[in-house]
Amino acid sequence: MMKRAVLLTLSTLAVAALQAGCSDNKSLTYQTNIKPILEANCVSCHVSGGAGYEKSGLRLDSYDGLMKGTKFGAVVVPGSSVGSTLYRLVSGQADPSIRMPHGTAALPDADIATIAAWIDQGAKN
Repeated sequence: MMKRAVLLTLSTLAVAALQAGCSDNKSLTYQTNIKPILEANCVSCHVSGGAGYEKSGLRLDSYDGLMKGTKFGAVVVPGSSVGSTLYRLVSGQADPSIRMPHGTAALPDADIATIAAWIDQGAKN
């Protein structure tokens, strides 16, 4: 349990450091920075007819679908990655049984940091 807490703390610090680097000079957008990550890792399940969509109602094949969220509520809180379910699911802060992408390798740390920075910058299209 201690090892997991240390790893989570180090991961959070690494993301914060990467966010600081991203947010200073680079304005992130869904179309340029987030859509390619989602298309490569998430859309195959989170599209109409996909298992992820059927279970949650979350579509990740468009900005509007992402921002609409799930049948349970929003997954992105613009300006707050720590308050956003999307970030918690991809960063490993949720229970391992619901970590995303489900059933595959975790996203690279750089992609997780990009998602966090994009949300923290306001989750712009």
